[in-house]
Amino acid sequence: MPVITRANRPNEEPLKAKRGHTTQMSAGSPTMTSSSITTTLVKPTLHQSRTRFMPIEFDRNGRGHPKPDPQRPAYVQDYYKLRTDCLRAGKLFEDPEFPADDSSLHFSPLSSRSAQYKWLRPHEISPDAVFDADGFSRFDIQQGLLGDCWLLAAAANLTTFPVLFSRVVPDDNDRIQGGRIGVDYAGIFHFRFWRFGQWYDVVVDDRLPTVRGQLVYIKSSTKHEFWSALLEKAYAKLFGSYEALSGGSASEAMEDFTGGLTEGYEMKDAPDSLFEMIEKGCNNFAMFACSIEAGAGEMEQVTAQGLVKGHAYSITKAQAVDIETPRVKGKIQLLRLRNPWGNENEWNGAWSDKSPEWRFISEDTKRSIGLTFEVDGEFWMSFPDFRKYFDRIEMCHLSPDCPIALQESRFAWRQCAFEGEWVLGSTAGGCRNYPDTFWHNPQYVIRLDDPDADDQEKLCTLIVSLIQKNRRSKRNKGITCLTIGFAIYRVEPADLQRKPLPREFFTSHLSVAKSTFINLREVTCRFRLPPGSYVIIPSTFEPNEEGEFMIRVFSECAANMQENDSAIGVGTPKDVDAGVTDAQRATMERLFIEVAGEDGEVDWMELKLVLDRCFREDIAKASRGISRTYQTRATAPEKQQSVSGTSAAVSQTSLERGICGVWTTLQNLFRDIAGGDNSPAVNGERSELMRSENVSQVNADPSNPGFSKDACRAMVAMLDEDGSGKLGLTEFQKLLADIARWKGVFKQHDGDESGRISPFELRAALQSAGYTLNNHIINMLMHRYGSKEGEIWFDDFITCAVKIRTMFDIFKARDVSNRNEARFTLEEWISKTIYS
Repeated sequence: MPVITRANRPNEEPLKAKRGHTTQMSAGSPTMTSSSITTTLVKPTLHQSRTRFMPIEFDRNGRGHPKPDPQRPAYVQDYYKLRTDCLRAGKLFEDPEFPADDSSLHFSPLSSRSAQYKWLRPHEISPDAVFDADGFSRFDIQQGLLGDCWLLAAAANLTTFPVLFSRVVPDDNDRIQGGRIGVDYAGIFHFRFWRFGQWYDVVVDDRLPTVRGQLVYIKSSTKHEFWSALLEKAYAKLFGSYEALSGGSASEAMEDFTGGLTEGYEMKDAPDSLFEMIEKGCNNFAMFACSIEAGAGEMEQVTAQGLVKGHAYSITKAQAVDIETPRVKGKIQLLRLRNPWGNENEWNGAWSDKSPEWRFISEDTKRSIGLTFEVDGEFWMSFPDFRKYFDRIEMCHLSPDCPIALQESRFAWRQCAFEGEWVLGSTAGGCRNYPDTFWHNPQYVIRLDDPDADDQEKLCTLIVSLIQKNRRSKRNKGITCLTIGFAIYRVEPADLQRKPLPREFFTSHLSVAKSTFINLREVTCRFRLPPGSYVIIPSTFEPNEEGEFMIRVFSECAANMQENDSAIGVGTPKDVDAGVTDAQRATMERLFIEVAGEDGEVDWMELKLVLDRCFREDIAKASRGISRTYQTRATAPEKQQSVSGTSAAVSQTSLERGICGVWTTLQNLFRDIAGGDNSPAVNGERSELMRSENVSQVNADPSNPGFSKDACRAMVAMLDEDGSGKLGLTEFQKLLADIARWKGVFKQHDGDESGRISPFELRAALQSAGYTLNNHIINMLMHRYGSKEGEIWFDDFITCAVKIRTMFDIFKARDVSNRNEARFTLEEWISKTIYS
C-alpha cells in the first residue's frame, strides 16, 4: 500500500457552487451499472429537530400511513384530523404554520412586487377549478416568476411514474369542485417528501399568491387545474418560504420526491459509456435532468438552436433506433428531452420536430418510441448533439423503499446509509489538509465481497453520496451550505483493530478515491474498486465547522457497512496511580471530621469548600487573564438554612480556620495521587461559597470562582446511596480519590497548563480516565460541556467525569447477566437519573 508523509500530502482545494446554477458537482470514475435495490441499513437520526410535519411510513404497495407514535407532539399537523375538524365546523382550512402573507413568500427584504400579490383559493381564480384534469402529465406544469425550474424538471419526471407520483401526491386529496364549503371540501391538501431517510406529510391550505387574478408561480397548462401549484406550495412550506426555492438543483428535488440517490456529470468529463448509463437508467425507472451553463447575464437566454441556458431540462427516454439512408444503415442513439416551460422553446436541430431526419426511421419505430410533433416543449435530439450542447446531466437512482424497487426483481442496487454530525472539538476534523484533526471525523467501513456480475475487470461499482442536512430551510437565518467532501482508504483486517483509525494511519496511507469538496447540499461520486474493505471519511473542508449529514452508499454487489467507532465501556484508568495509602486515608478522615460538623456528613456546600481550596491553583489558571466567551446570569444569594444538624450560622471563615492545619497535608495527598503541583494554600484566605441558583459554570463569573453548585451536587449524588444529599466518610474518601485521579488525567492533556484542554482532546482524556465512549456520546458531551471554542475547562471536565462515572455505575448495578442489558421500572429509572 502506498505511503505518504505529511510533507508530501497533496492538499485539497475546495470548489464553490455558482449562484443560480441548477446542478451540483461530483467526481469519480464512472461506469455502467444495473439499477436494483435489495436491502437498506439506516442509523437513527442524532438530533430530531422540532418539526411540524407528520412522519410517514409506506407499505410495499406505496400506500402511506402516519407512523404510530403515542408521544407525538401536539404541534405536528395531522391532515386527516384537520380536514375532519374543518368539515364539521363548515369552514375552509387556514394554515397558521404557513400563513397567506409575506412571511411565506420571502426571507430577504420584501420586494415591491409582493405588495401586489393577493392570496386566492382555486375557486376564486377559476369557477371551474379542479385538482387535476384527466390525470397527471408532464405537460401539465409551467413555470411562473420563481426561479425553480429545477423543481419543475423533477415534478415532470415524477408524473411519468404513477406509483411514485401517488407517494408524493396522495390519492386521498380533495377534489376541488367549486370550493363547496362543509360538504366534501375543506380547502386542505397534503403532499409527502423525503428528508434524509424519513418521509414527511406536509399540510397546506389552498390559498395561492396571485396578481390580477392569475397565479404568480407554478401553474398548469390547463388553466383551471391546480395540483402543481399546490405541490409547489407544500414544497415551499417544507423549506420555509417560496423564496427558499429560488435557485437549486434538480437532483435535490428528485431525491426529495423519491428518496433516491442522484449522481451528476459535467459533459466534458463524462464517460464514454454515458449513453448506455442513461439508457439503462431509463429502463430501470431512473430520473434525469440536464442543463446548459449560463454565463453573466445569460440566464434563460435562448440559443440559436432553441435551447435555454441556465435551465433544467428532463430526459424522458433514451433509445438506439434503426436508421437507413441511401448511404448508411445502422443504429443511432437518440434522447427525448422536455423543457419544463412546455412551450415553443424547443431544439431546432437534427431530429427536432418535423426535421427531415425522421424520414429515415420506419413508421413502426416511430410508433414504438411514441413520436409526436406538438408545441409542448418536448423534442428528440441525437446523443452526439446532446453532448455538444448540454453541459451537465444528473440521474436519480431509486431507493430500496421505492415500491417499484420492491416489485421489480431485476433491481440490483444495494444501499447502506448512516446519519452523523460534525461537532466542534469532537468530530468536525476538517479535510486531509489537517492531519492532526482529520482522523477525528466519523469513519465508516464498507466491505465489498464480490465484483459486479458483468464486470470484465472484476471490480465493484460504488456510488457514495454525502448530504448535509437542513441547510436550505435555514437560508432565512443566513445559513448556507458548508463545503463538504469525503475520502476513501483501503484497509486491512489488522488496521481495523484500532477503532477509530488513528492519526498515524492517515499520515502513512494514500486515499484510493476521493470526492471534490464543494459547497452544495450533496456530493456524489461513482467509483470502481477491487473487492476488499474500505473506510469512508466524510468531512467539511475546514475543521470545527458544525453540521449534520447523511452518508449513503449504493453498490451492485452485496456490501456490509458499519461505523468504525469505539465500543462503549469502562476499564482501568491509564497512566494514573489508582492506589490510596493508609496515611492518605487518615488525612482525608481528619479533613472529613473537621468539615462535616455535628451531623457527621458532608453536603454539597462543604464539598465545594474542600474542592475550591484543594484545586485553587487549577481554578486560578482557568480564570487568570481569560474571560469566557459566554456569560451566565447570577441571582441574589440564598438565605442560609440549617441542614441536618449543621449550623448555618457558622461562618465559612470560621470553618476554614478550623481545618487550615490540614490543607498542606491534603495538598501533598493530591500531588501524590494526581501527580499535581498544587501549592499549599495560604492560611486564612477566603473562598466564597457560590450561592447562585442559575449559574452552572462558575468560571463564567469572576466573582464566583471555583466549582459550580451543580458540579458539587452532582459529585455528592454520584455516591449518595440513600438520597440524603450528603456523604459519609467512606464515600467522601472515595470521591476525593476519584477527583484526584481525574485531575491527574486533566493535567496530562492540559499541556500548556491553561486550565482547559484543547478541542478534540476530550475523548482521549476520558479514555485515560478509564471510559471508552463512541462519537455519538462524545458529541453530546461536547454539546453539554464544551465552550464555544470547543475547549473543556477544568471544572467542566470533573463534572463530565462524574456524570459518566455515575451513569456507568447505575447501569452496571442492574446488568446482572453482564450482557450490556439493564432493566428498570419507570420509577426506578427516574429516581436514578433525575438525582444524578
